[in-house]
Amino acid sequence: MEQFQIKRIIPLELFGWDVSFTNSSLFMVIAMAIIPLFYLVAMNRRALVPGRLQSTAELSYEYVANMVRDIVGEGGMKYFPWIFTIFMFILVLNLLGLLPYSFTVTSHIIVTFALAAMVWLMVTVIGFVNHGPGFLKLFVPSGVPWWLLPIIVVIELISYLIRPISHSVRLFANMMAGHAMLKVFAGFVIGLGLLGGWAPLVFLVGFTGLELVVAFLQAFIFTVLTCIYLNDAVNMHH
Repeated sequence: MEQFQIKRIIPLELFGWDVSFTNSSLFMVIAMAIIPLFYLVAMNRRALVPGRLQSTAELSYEYVANMVRDIVGEGGMKYFPWIFTIFMFILVLNLLGLLPYSFTVTSHIIVTFALAAMVWLMVTVIGFVNHGPGFLKLFVPSGVPWWLLPIIVVIELISYLIRPISHSVRLFANMMAGHAMLKVFAGFVIGLGLLGGWAPLVFLVGFTGLELVVAFLQAFIFTVLTCIYLNDAVNMHH
């Protein structure tokens, strides 16, 4: 499990709090540098017939834009830069974690919870800004008998409050489990040597391909859930 260990690179302390620059911080900075650099390079020489980089950049943009339109509607497009940043940030962090000797930032619950809590807070603020106190109707489904309302409201409220937990655990658990499994089978390959290591090696190669799919899928699921929560705040469909 040493691959998940947080290591201080630059020890720092502020008002008694440990704010050291760590390997986790480093890979988040790298991700935030890769994203704009990729789009600057990809779109630097725009062509009518796009090359591979330009096609990838345009496809990722349209993919998330269509997701926002389909789930939130045109009214949600003003939040597209925020949604797009979340998707690309998580995707790049997930992919960086697959590189040898790298660090998987999204395998730590504190990181995924911070992202989920940010989404929850932003959606709540957007809901109250758009609808005022009427946003509280989200917890009162229409058509429910009056005698069931107290129970339903409590259930809806609890469901809303635990969104950051359910939103964050899914990403954290999948990334941590996948990387732990990769390390286990890599240990089998080394331990069994040339004669017996070929079987776990074949599995390791196949599982690495699966982890590439999971890296994209988890970024996609996190973003879809963000759009669903945003739809509640923008359109109040409940």
